[in-house]
Amino acid sequence: MVATFKGEDGITRCFWCSATPDYIDYHDNEWGYPVDNDIRLFEKLTLESFQSGLSWRTILTKRENFRKAFKQFDFRKIARFTEQDVERLLQDEGIVRHRGKIEATINNAKQACVMIKEEGSLAAFFWKFEPSAKNQAKPQTVSTTEESTLLSKTLKKRGWKFVGPTTVYAFMQAAGLVNDHADGCVHRKAVSAARKQFNSPASVP
Repeated sequence: MVATFKGEDGITRCFWCSATPDYIDYHDNEWGYPVDNDIRLFEKLTLESFQSGLSWRTILTKRENFRKAFKQFDFRKIARFTEQDVERLLQDEGIVRHRGKIEATINNAKQACVMIKEEGSLAAFFWKFEPSAKNQAKPQTVSTTEESTLLSKTLKKRGWKFVGPTTVYAFMQAAGLVNDHADGCVHRKAVSAARKQFNSPASVP
């Protein structure tokens, strides 16, 4: 399996982002870089949930529409959505109109509010599931891991929905809990450097 490709700009990147130019900016500036902002974490998990069964390109091209529809992913505001909001979103052609996923987002926003009261922040909770340095020594080519399975089970026990282990692992990749940039991708080193400067919220007293 080819892990990298060299773009027209001469930069070597992960092969998956060669599928469309839409992926390049996301790959270069977001994917794998550590995130500790609660709203951004909620956004990333929500978008990965919507992506289930679809291509990431579909979600990425609709991301600004999702942000507008879901109040910039401010989960405190989403938690107050009503059935009228569900019906409104089902008519919004700018997003993925899937009732189950829309209702799950509202449910998860409510659970996020509860989690913050118990954990202090979403970041403090999620970063507890960061794999050990040994488990991160090499980029993974799998869709689930022991850590994503555990995080998925824990979220489900807390009442979250549409958070299967595959969705959760994609979230972990996107939010920087793991660095799965391929060996040879110029951004693997960049992400590693960013992670060294990053103070894990899970370690904050």
